[in-house]
Parts: sequence; C-alpha cells; structure tokens
Amino acid sequence: MIRLFFGLELLGELRMRIAAISAGIDRARWVAPENLHITLRFVGEVDEPAMEYIAGEAAAIRFEPFPVTLSGAGHFERGGRVSAVWLGVEPEPALARLRDRIEAAAVRAGQPPEGRKFRPHVTVARLNRGRPGEVRDWLAANTLFRAVPFTVAHFTLFSSTLGRSGSNYIAECRFPPEG
Repeated sequence: MIRLFFGLELLGELRMRIAAISAGIDRARWVAPENLHITLRFVGEVDEPAMEYIAGEAAAIRFEPFPVTLSGAGHFERGGRVSAVWLGVEPEPALARLRDRIEAAAVRAGQPPEGRKFRPHVTVARLNRGRPGEVRDWLAANTLFRAVPFTVAHFTLFSSTLGRSGSNYIAECRFPPEG
C-alpha cells in the first residue's frame, strides 16, 4: 500500500526562510525544509493500480499558473492542546479552483469525497506537549510573516512514508498547467 496526497512543493529561498523560523518550541517536531508543502488533497493508502488511476485522472486537470502568498501564522488544536503550528496562505481563487479539480479527479478515481474544509497552510511543526508560553511566543513572533508570492507552475502527487524522524515525502508525479 502507498500513502498519497496532492500538494504544492515549496522551493529554494522560501524553504530556507521557513527553516529560519523553525525554532523556539521545545519538543516540537519541526518539518524538514525538503518536506515543506501545501496539502491540496489527502488521498490515503492505496495500492499501485489505484495510484496509477488517480494519477491518470489528475493528469487531465488544466489550470493557468497563478501566484500563492504565505502570510500569517496559526495553530491547530486537538483535545484542547496545540497539535501543530502553521503558516497561512492568502486567499487565492485559482488555488481553490485547482483544489476543487483535484478533489473531483480523486472522486472520479474512486476515492471518497474529502470531508473536511480546505484550509491551505504550511505545517511548520507538530507538537505533542508544547509549552503554551513557547507556542504563544512563536505565534506572536510570526503572526506578521509574509513571503514573496511564488508561482504555482505544477502540483504534485506525493507518497508518504513514516520514519523514525517523521514523514518522508517523495514526489511521485508532477502535473504542469497544460495537464
């Protein structure tokens, strides 16, 4: 079985800028720079024929390149505790349209509809027991984060494997605007 998701890769200077702010919360599991991304659609575990079918449906997606800007910081909670800190994504209609097309392709390929609302973000760290004061300080220091826009020139189907130091992502297929 292969664990899959669709996403946007972050590259170069943007990765390094995020890596530079990836500190200050003890016991946080900071995302490695090469794994930073914006998830567009989680697929889950599938066999290889299903992966090929999903990739085939995604290859038919057409879109025009568009800009994306990372802006602001926030957190997710689970059970009243902070479970992750993230950088936000400014609203971009073209991003929402691309995500909707990927969702439709996944459903055509036999995947169940994704039940949660699309909230584009870049997870910077995952936490099990982050100290509230440290999380608050990190959020305060990064709430005004704003990156130079980058152009989305493709989206990617990633596989994910769990290792000792966290997840490892491999770009299985890249899909350019022309499909």
